[in-house]
Amino acid sequence: MIFQKLQEFRKSIYEYLGTGKDAVFELMDAVLTSPSISSYVSLSMNPLFRRKWSSIYEGLRDSRPARGKLMKLMVQEIPTEEQPCLAGDNSVWLRPDAETLKERGFHHGKDESIGVGQSYSTLAWIPEASGSWALPIKHERITSFETPVSKAAFQLKQVTKQLSVRPLAVYDRGYGNASFVKATANIEADLLLRLASNRCVWGVPSAYSGRGAPCKHGHKFKLNAPETWAGAATTIEITDPKIGRVRVTYWRDFHFRTSPERPMQIFRIEVIEPLGRNRKFQPMWLAWLGKTMPALETLWLTEILHHSRKGVAERAEM
Repeated sequence: MIFQKLQEFRKSIYEYLGTGKDAVFELMDAVLTSPSISSYVSLSMNPLFRRKWSSIYEGLRDSRPARGKLMKLMVQEIPTEEQPCLAGDNSVWLRPDAETLKERGFHHGKDESIGVGQSYSTLAWIPEASGSWALPIKHERITSFETPVSKAAFQLKQVTKQLSVRPLAVYDRGYGNASFVKATANIEADLLLRLASNRCVWGVPSAYSGRGAPCKHGHKFKLNAPETWAGAATTIEITDPKIGRVRVTYWRDFHFRTSPERPMQIFRIEVIEPLGRNRKFQPMWLAWLGKTMPALETLWLTEILHHSRKGVAERAEM
């Protein structure tokens, strides 16, 4: 039964690959079964690629895959009995020697060094609470007319339109800002965003006094300044069998300065008794926006889950 479903899935993908789909389909199998990829020539030597090495270039040049139909095919594989978890991120492919490559730009590499290349945005479905498996649904280059934030918001909007339930979308601290919060305002998805430790958020303003313009902001909350922390709504401690004893502190109804219309729930995750020797965990700040917030006991694990798939963008672009 599973084998038959896989065959049908692969046949549907094949039909949507457009011109040159035979070579592209075999190239796809070669990529999936190669332990490492050093060049197109090495892929042409994979037993599953039964053509000459030049067919790789010809197939990629001629192929015009039906991107929208392929995305819908991927989304159909997402179960909707429970709230699905999506993870978004961006990655950089440095190409310093490809002088004729269109729209190269300066980007930060993995070691924070600056190099020349292209950046990509990925949105993937995370099906399991453990392991590193993920299904990339959208993987696209960020053009010179886009930003990682605008591209991520556009991808999330496309995918949520195909889902019958409201997903939980998880993003790293590069998206934990007012720009992304405003860009996703009309998208039917809950968000869990990691926040940089130097961020500031503002609370609910006090009641209108009747004079002047109403205040938009209340108490200023600086994540790296404990003296500014307002009274927490809730604090719980959990013992995780893999991480150790974790403290979760929850503050209710804060917002970024330029997006007061979108209230967020703020969380500080602190590992107070880590398992293992010499293991150090920096406190992690999260913001949640949406309709139905998950339980505190499990919400923080979703962000940890996202980081366990941190390389999904890099794997998707290979």
